[in-house]
Amino acid sequence: MLVLKFGGTSVANAERLKLVSDILKDKFDREKGICAVVSAFSGVTDMLINITDLAEKNDLAYVSELDNFIAKVLDVASKLLNSNGLRDINSDLDENHVVLRNLLSGVALIQEASQKTRDYILSFGERNCAFILSTYLNSIGLPSEYIDARKLIKTDDTFGAARVNFDTTNKLIQDNLQKEGKIYIATGFIGSDLNSGRTTTLGRGGSDYSAAIFAAALDSKELEIWTDVNGVLTSDPRKVKKAYTIDEMSYAEAMEMSHFGAKVLYAPTIRPVREKNIPTRIKNTFEPENPGTLIHANPKESEGIISGLSAIGNVSIVTLEGSGMQGVSGIAFRFFRALASGKINVIMITQSSSEHSISVAVNSDEAHRAQELISEEFNFELSRKLVDPVIVNGELSLLAIIGENMKDSPGVAGKLFNTLGKNGINIEAIAQGSSELNITFAINKKDEQKALNTIHDSLFLSQYKTVHLFMIGVGLIGSTLLDQIKNNAHRIKNESGIEIVINGLSNSRKMVISEEGIEINSYKNHLETSDQKADIESFISKMIALNYAHSIFVDNTASKIPANFYSQILENNIGISTPNKIALSSSIEDYTKLKALSAKRNVPLNFETNVGAGLPVISTLKNLISSGDKILKIEAVLSGSVSYIFNTFNSNVSFDAIVKEAQEKGFTEPDPREDLSGADVKRKLLILARESGYKTEDKDVLIENILSDDALNAKSVEAFFKVLQSEKAQFETLVKEAESKNERLRFIAKFENGKGQISLQSVDQSNPFYSLSGSDNMIVFHSQRYSATPLVVRGPGAGADVTAAGVLSEIITMSSLL
Repeated sequence: MLVLKFGGTSVANAERLKLVSDILKDKFDREKGICAVVSAFSGVTDMLINITDLAEKNDLAYVSELDNFIAKVLDVASKLLNSNGLRDINSDLDENHVVLRNLLSGVALIQEASQKTRDYILSFGERNCAFILSTYLNSIGLPSEYIDARKLIKTDDTFGAARVNFDTTNKLIQDNLQKEGKIYIATGFIGSDLNSGRTTTLGRGGSDYSAAIFAAALDSKELEIWTDVNGVLTSDPRKVKKAYTIDEMSYAEAMEMSHFGAKVLYAPTIRPVREKNIPTRIKNTFEPENPGTLIHANPKESEGIISGLSAIGNVSIVTLEGSGMQGVSGIAFRFFRALASGKINVIMITQSSSEHSISVAVNSDEAHRAQELISEEFNFELSRKLVDPVIVNGELSLLAIIGENMKDSPGVAGKLFNTLGKNGINIEAIAQGSSELNITFAINKKDEQKALNTIHDSLFLSQYKTVHLFMIGVGLIGSTLLDQIKNNAHRIKNESGIEIVINGLSNSRKMVISEEGIEINSYKNHLETSDQKADIESFISKMIALNYAHSIFVDNTASKIPANFYSQILENNIGISTPNKIALSSSIEDYTKLKALSAKRNVPLNFETNVGAGLPVISTLKNLISSGDKILKIEAVLSGSVSYIFNTFNSNVSFDAIVKEAQEKGFTEPDPREDLSGADVKRKLLILARESGYKTEDKDVLIENILSDDALNAKSVEAFFKVLQSEKAQFETLVKEAESKNERLRFIAKFENGKGQISLQSVDQSNPFYSLSGSDNMIVFHSQRYSATPLVVRGPGAGADVTAAGVLSEIITMSSLL
């Protein structure tokens, strides 16, 4: 016989009961006998609890709520049955509801509802559902028999969470449900006291438990639990969007998952079927063709290290510690006896090897009571300061990673802690069983979702890692970067295992922050229609508040303001990628603090595009230094825009015309003086010097100006070009003089002996800068290792494409570090 169980969402209303009937008909065509265990209609159990609570307070509102309950039952029946069928069962339903109404009237009269009474009241939910479904099946030609489980499942008198007498129960089920060619519809959740016959309930997940009891008693070939999800998922899909169905899992894994909050099954359900080695399948009523999850003794080996990831919220850690505990026998016994006296359930236990402390995780609602009981038990030790006052650490969540494969996979704990640490998640307490089936740990509740997602990504549960991008500056570089992300998304996902989600964008006028992500194809429209004015402080605050794992902040601006927030961003374990040179070229003190903070928090601060756009300049320099080399001298052409100007400038064209051309092509800033002043080159040289290990300040780098004071101080860009045109003769003289010696003009930065100099120089063919063309940069490193022949990095040093590509490369590289 096949046993199935349908939960509350599966039998919520008439339409869903018809879906259940379709499933049963399909099964009945292929099986000799079927037993279906059903819950109450969705929401009905809560309705009955509320009605009982109101009646106990003698609040007459219970009467109208009771009327609503009865109306719901009759509505389902009337939508399922024709007039004849409805007439046949109306008397039975009416009789039940008269009994319920009278019972509640008595509760209101004496203003008391014992657990015994509550169990009986709650039974009306399952009884109505099973009775109506069975009647409907008969009405459509499927032979069905209603089973009141109270006649078969016999328990003790622990009302609210009764314990089953399996010897009696199994015999009764076997004697009464052996007919083939019939569909039995049994009530879940309820039983009856073996001695008194009074109604009992089986506690949390009682309907699942009922189904497992029937399956074990009948030696069912399989137990199917039908719910509203496609089996057991790797994690809670409301918190982890990439959670997916586990194809197969062991009984032990299922037990662990159920203990840690997996709502599709409960621990008592597993025990009866595990003892009989009956496979259990979790299926979706609304997608019956989906295979769901099969739970059995010998599941196929999964590819991942862990099978699932669960969390319990609203947890507190209660700790007793003190030197008076060391070497004293009976401490643990007294500790747990105190908790047991208050019927406080312990979720996790951890004890230091020094016996200096014992910590337990309990439900936060019970934490204060636990503190009182332990303090009372150890009053003598507390009064003599042998132990410290009992500590309660609240606002925690308990997470567990679960999987049979962990015991054969070294380094799981290391990878787990490394992953959490990189994302700034602190572990408050930890426990691991000797079976190595799970690792359980407590974290701050606010980090629960972040931890779930980062672990899910990192421990081989997800096929790819989600990186959350927050970007300010959506101008030429920013928009180009977004286009590159869009055009390369598929390749990045397949080759690097990374999915980039844009969660925040800001230009100079407006900003958008989205939890779900901003559609990259329509980001311009999102910004244009946003009602949020651009505000960097608000942008950063919202980014931090989202608390996403694997978050990266990208600063594409040339503004000083974002740099003020870099420390705050790093403190919150958000990586930074930036072409903005201001932060790293400000004071040496600020530079040192940012670098130290990045190292301390183990969060990447990447600025490869600060020098050379997309060229591997900073990374090459870092590799030299980390391998023990020492930089002796740096010579460089560091401005792609200025490089273009002087690589193109000759005696046949005026200097102002070349500058104008560079501006129009986007090689320079809108105001070319920002490039020609040498300030940008100075920042780059400062960064290179500092990355080389020198504590170089702004004053240590001198600039020989290309432009006159009149040009530099012109009131507008237009006025600047007029001055430049009037001074073209002096530039013409410079270029002709260079050409006469077969030399070329180059704007060269040099750093040596802790000092820097930037100047326009005329170089001959022996100089490496002579052959530069277009917007090329060239950086020449003279080091102890590269003394005879310097190390040269050369390539395009300006342009939105190469700069954006450099930032994208950093994002991909950083993703593996987060």
